[in-house]
Amino acid sequence: MTTSTPARATTAPQIPERPSVDGLEEKWAQVWKEQGTYTFDRERALAGRRDQIWAIDTPPPTASGSLHIGHVFGYTEADCIARYKRMAGLEVFYPIGWDDNGLPTERRVQNYYGVRGDATLHYDPDFVPPHEGSASDKAADQVLISRRNFNELCETLTVKDEVLFEDTFRLLGLAYDWNISYRTIDDRSRAVSQTFFLRNLARGEAYQAEAPGLWDVTFQTAVAQAELEARDYPGAYHRIAFHPTADPDQAVYIETTRPELLPACVALIAHPDDERYASLFGTTVTSPVFGVEVPVVAHPLAEMDKGAGIAMCCTFGDLTDVQWWRELRLPTRSVVTRDGRIQADTPAWITSETGQETFGQMATKTIFSARTAVVEALKASGDLSGDPVPTQRKANFYEKGDRPLEIVTSRQWYIRNGGRDEAIREQFLERGRELDFHPGFMRSRYENWVGGLNGDWLISRQRFMGVPIPVWYPVDDAGEVDYDHPIVPAEDALPVDPAAEAPAGYDEDQRDQPGGFHGDPDVMDTWATSSLTPYIAGGWQTDPELFAAVFPMDQRPQGHDIIRTWLFSTVVRAHYEFGSLPWRHATLNGWILDPDRKKMSKSKGNATTPLDMLQEHGSDGVRYWAASARLGIDAALDTAQMKVGRRLAIKVLNASRFALSFGDVGEALDTKSLSALVTEPLDRAMLASLGEVVDIATAANEALDYTRALEVTESFFWAFCDDYLELVKDRAYGSDTDEGDGADCGADSGADPGAVSARAALRLALDLQLRLLAPVLVFATEEVWSWFHDTSAGSVHQAQWPTTAELGDARGADPAVLAAVGEALTGIRKAKSDAKVGMRAEITAMTLAGASAQLDRVRTAEGDLRSAGRVRDLTYVVEEPSAALAVRDAEIVPPEPRQRG
Repeated sequence: MTTSTPARATTAPQIPERPSVDGLEEKWAQVWKEQGTYTFDRERALAGRRDQIWAIDTPPPTASGSLHIGHVFGYTEADCIARYKRMAGLEVFYPIGWDDNGLPTERRVQNYYGVRGDATLHYDPDFVPPHEGSASDKAADQVLISRRNFNELCETLTVKDEVLFEDTFRLLGLAYDWNISYRTIDDRSRAVSQTFFLRNLARGEAYQAEAPGLWDVTFQTAVAQAELEARDYPGAYHRIAFHPTADPDQAVYIETTRPELLPACVALIAHPDDERYASLFGTTVTSPVFGVEVPVVAHPLAEMDKGAGIAMCCTFGDLTDVQWWRELRLPTRSVVTRDGRIQADTPAWITSETGQETFGQMATKTIFSARTAVVEALKASGDLSGDPVPTQRKANFYEKGDRPLEIVTSRQWYIRNGGRDEAIREQFLERGRELDFHPGFMRSRYENWVGGLNGDWLISRQRFMGVPIPVWYPVDDAGEVDYDHPIVPAEDALPVDPAAEAPAGYDEDQRDQPGGFHGDPDVMDTWATSSLTPYIAGGWQTDPELFAAVFPMDQRPQGHDIIRTWLFSTVVRAHYEFGSLPWRHATLNGWILDPDRKKMSKSKGNATTPLDMLQEHGSDGVRYWAASARLGIDAALDTAQMKVGRRLAIKVLNASRFALSFGDVGEALDTKSLSALVTEPLDRAMLASLGEVVDIATAANEALDYTRALEVTESFFWAFCDDYLELVKDRAYGSDTDEGDGADCGADSGADPGAVSARAALRLALDLQLRLLAPVLVFATEEVWSWFHDTSAGSVHQAQWPTTAELGDARGADPAVLAAVGEALTGIRKAKSDAKVGMRAEITAMTLAGASAQLDRVRTAEGDLRSAGRVRDLTYVVEEPSAALAVRDAEIVPPEPRQRG
């Protein structure tokens, strides 16, 4: 049961003799698992109001290989929020999924087993992979197998990886309900994904088109705009002469880094305001070597100050070429094939003997070899002016690829996202305005992305591991595929695999036969399924009652770099299917940066695995580092900060042991009963100060600012340890001992109200501070909580978030008393330090100077100050109102040496 409970009854402390943070992760992770500490209470959630549920659309990590420290960073930030919401009394829906249908999984399986998928092959139920654990990553060395065989291997390997992922997440203390889990390639996810697609298709939001698009020649798949990564790529500018048709002796020079695309040139384009080329608009020029006549036209995207100011438009060199081709209605003359080579057949538009001969030298060659052939021909014809000038050009890469993308024409599936329709674009911009971004400045990244879209969402991929496109096509009597009339399955038949199953009304022997059918061989891109995580986890098809209670969800935690992909695509799907946002809040974590200030990621090879850090610094130490970074802010991998967090966890154990060692406060009491026993001014001031911390930390957490909540809580905790504990320890013992070593631990203070007040205040303050720190230091706080609470009644993580009402009338005390007395104690310590004596030295006389108000505050707790500072005689001197407290004229007697032996 995850419900937070009211302030618990405290019990007689059961304190270990030597508390340690080592081993707490294994101890408490097992207890939480056995007791179901973080289990979502479905019955309670459905019986209550919607605003009493906090539903989280958890990012499903890619299950390929191992986690890295960036996962720990982002997932801890989300976990801090989830834990606060649970303690604040909400029923927290916190599922965990595994994203195992994407390209990273496919590549890992290929390299692990030495196989490669082929959708045209039949399933082999007896297939055994040639390798397991390490195989060649070269395509030529990999065995071709059917998609079903390949997907079975993917499932086998990802299940192994997910076990390791779960172990790491449990070690980190993430508070998932492990009973609510999914995989993006399981039957449930595939059915949801295919259902959404078919509904998009039926409403006209999904469509198929044969058009130019970005293509990765290595992975042999189309690539969406959201998956692009611009990188520097070495090239060279070639200054090439075109010749006006009306005056062939003249030359119009263009500069290009891709001379191999000359046979694909369809126009020269200049800016309409460029006077240099105004006389050429409406005329034609002839391409060098190939002798093809092309028009000279104007377009505002031409850059007058770049190169010669006039560019050749080829089909297709880059995305600008595509835009020019579409808007100027230019012909299509593609020569680059899907394998990244020049086509074998000489195009019909090349009619000159020289052009045909040159193209023959290029045919079937790689882009690099074709470029060499064209440059040699240009030199021979005299149309290359000067030598090529080396440059670093920006080229589009698939974010997981190693070679620049080509643009080829292919048949693909798209979902409308506003990239080609202003009205749809505005709808998605409006959805972004409805969403609460944390931090708020991330909204502009969403708007910039949506505003800059230049095409619809390409969702089909020519891969193997993924959710199949659930359509077939009729094959006419002549054997031609009719793509305009797709055959779709019934929703209750999903999931389906058209590459392995026949549609209703057909037999398998009719596949690709005249009068039969053709199964779509493609799969959807990973985002087409990941964009549906709220519906997969929330039980859209399997548990509609639950789904109605948790959707729209409350929070989407994710990295800011995938606003353009995961966040936006999820908004698109919810808008079309439900006419709403998928969640109310988007919390965006930053990147973890390597020493070169570059993002850490597995694909870049600069990521650090978290296990060593979790073992060295403890999970609480690593969580502290993650929680110290605000949402949206990139952070360095800082082991020093982890060490600070580990020291804080150790201090929680040791200070708590000390605070609980002074003796009982009578019968087991709840926090309100404890507050009634607090009577001394310093104790009341401490609780009043703690009340301010509770207010600030609560407001910060309500604003999803866990970092601010941690900062204010940690600051108070250290002051509590350094000042308050020292100030009250003698009084708490109920004796005049100078040692404060616990000799009187357990002594009955009887009617000593000062001791009772101190012990009650210590117990109460500790209780509240553990709950304040619990979302971050999950293991240390649970350990201490178990020392003086009945653990059968629940965990600290199920306890009620602290409120100032628990402090009783101490809320009305002056919190400045603690600060003033603490400042005076600091002055005393400094005086002893300056005198080079230990803190046990006695001060026979001293003067405390300062403002009247400050001195009055010190007087209310003078006994505690004198006891903690070993001060016999104290004189006060009033100074101007702005004066700080200062210790003067201290007469110090060094302590007697300790007797040893």
